Amino acid sequence: MVLSVRTALSALRGALGFLTRLPLGGDEDSWNAFRITPVSIPLVGYVVGALAALPLFLALALPLPGPSAAALYLVALVLLTGVTHADGLADLGDAAAVHGGVDEARRREVLKDSQVGVGGALAVSLAFVTLALGVLSLAGTDPRVAFALALAAEVGAKAGMALLVCTRAAAHDGLGSALTESATPTELLSVTVAVLPVVGVAWLAGAGYAVVIGALGALVAPVVTAWLLGRWAGNALGGVTGDVLGAANELGRVAGVHAGVIAWTLW
Repeated sequence: MVLSVRTALSALRGALGFLTRLPLGGDEDSWNAFRITPVSIPLVGYVVGALAALPLFLALALPLPGPSAAALYLVALVLLTGVTHADGLADLGDAAAVHGGVDEARRREVLKDSQVGVGGALAVSLAFVTLALGVLSLAGTDPRVAFALALAAEVGAKAGMALLVCTRAAAHDGLGSALTESATPTELLSVTVAVLPVVGVAWLAGAGYAVVIGALGALVAPVVTAWLLGRWAGNALGGVTGDVLGAANELGRVAGVHAGVIAWTLW
């Protein structure tokens, strides 16, 4: 789909208004533009990734202790994105924790329950702790490397969401169907083009090929995570939902940060 500049900017505004807490005051036109433009999702990753990684970069450049720098990144991330995606992960954790021969309808019923159970609490806690450990590892690198890998992980997490939107059917009417009904696999081409500049950012970090390999790992791991989650959701829920998309974002970020650090370290 060929977009005009006006439509693209409107879609990006709608995506930022929906996926972040930035005070952009998105309107119905922006929402509709975002809903039919999956490439706007990874573009939000650049904004969130850069704004969250900037305090990490500055703290390491000062230099502050690694744990303090990692804490600044986590606080910035929560302030930027709120708890919407984490809430999706909590709901999905509860649905996944249902035991026995339950059907899709029963899991979807648990998914919609506003009460957070043990499965949801465990999923969110584990995701936050593993993300914190990954960012602590980032804090042990050069500030430029930490910035590049954190940015790549965020763009990758959003690319994973776009993958699900473009390739998976919705489990029921709602946010999932609003985003998937007009998206097609062919739009993954524009998504792929949109994420490639993050590799250039890694190269500009000036740490050689190792940081480029790390950025590729941070970019690809969230997409693989989202694909696996999409397959599970198709079998367990009958398709994707808004909660699945939120969980893909949270789990993808965790996978991206760790994969990026590991790839950079081993290269």
